[in-house]
Amino acid sequence: MRNSGARDTTASQTGFERLLAALDAERESAGERYERLRSKLILYFQCRNIVQAEECADETLERVARKLEAGEEIREINTFVFGIARLLLLERARQQARHDELPAEIPFTPESLENAAELETRLSCLRHCLGRQTPENRELILHYYQGDKRDRINGRQTLATRYGIDLNTLRVRACRLRESLQACVSKCTKRGKKIM
Repeated sequence: MRNSGARDTTASQTGFERLLAALDAERESAGERYERLRSKLILYFQCRNIVQAEECADETLERVARKLEAGEEIREINTFVFGIARLLLLERARQQARHDELPAEIPFTPESLENAAELETRLSCLRHCLGRQTPENRELILHYYQGDKRDRINGRQTLATRYGIDLNTLRVRACRLRESLQACVSKCTKRGKKIM
């Protein structure tokens, strides 16, 4: 919870207490459920390419606590929490879209050339890391992110059917694969390894 003054802290503490009570009547069990819920939120945001996943998870729980403090009745706490998480995700996407506009001309400076070399290294490392995956995992991760909007949704449904799993299981598998690839690429680029 953010600490932004005595009055807000008291209000936030009350909301936090109500959130814990909504999770479980027993304090210790409520704390454990809170931590599990926070971990799920972090994974939710990570799987949607949010860099500040922990910050977003905390913001989501803080918003839920404020709603509870304001007297909002919540029937199913987990559903409500992930509804707030989806709204926060949409807000972040709109903010990011505003910042993603590129200038009309992109000057080539020594700095931009360094970035190009860094990008080439990262791409080489990605190829290397993809090559270390099983053919099934490589196909899954490459096809999971292909397409745009409706094509992507249809493609994911086709993948799930091909593997005989539901969409949530496919999503979790893709998220874990992506995390594994990110770790591999990060390790590779730190070593300065350039594999062609």
